[in-house]
Amino acid sequence: MIRRPVDMGDPDRLYIVTGGRSRVDDESFDLVTLVVSECAPSPGMQSEQVRILELCRHPIAVVEISAELKLPITVVRILLGDLLATGRITARHPRAARSLVGLPDSALLEEVLVGLRNL
Repeated sequence: MIRRPVDMGDPDRLYIVTGGRSRVDDESFDLVTLVVSECAPSPGMQSEQVRILELCRHPIAVVEISAELKLPITVVRILLGDLLATGRITARHPRAARSLVGLPDSALLEEVLVGLRNL
């Protein structure tokens, strides 16, 4: 396998896209946060934001948006933060795993494992 350097895009373009920001204002978006657009793109929007709204017609993870746009995850998170602040998207974290209360007892699982090994 040939390792190639990661293409982070043209720094000037990324600076313009984010308005000079290099950090996200809040931590609303992790890699698996699902994003859904709440409206259609409007005239005057950045092309990257228009593309995000088009991609988010159905729930899509932040990491998938980054891959589709071929932009660094930090840049995508900044753009998503702007869209969230204006109400153009909604974001939600995937459902957490079920609580430990509904899981089988570890002693029972160990007995099953021992039984399988004895087969």
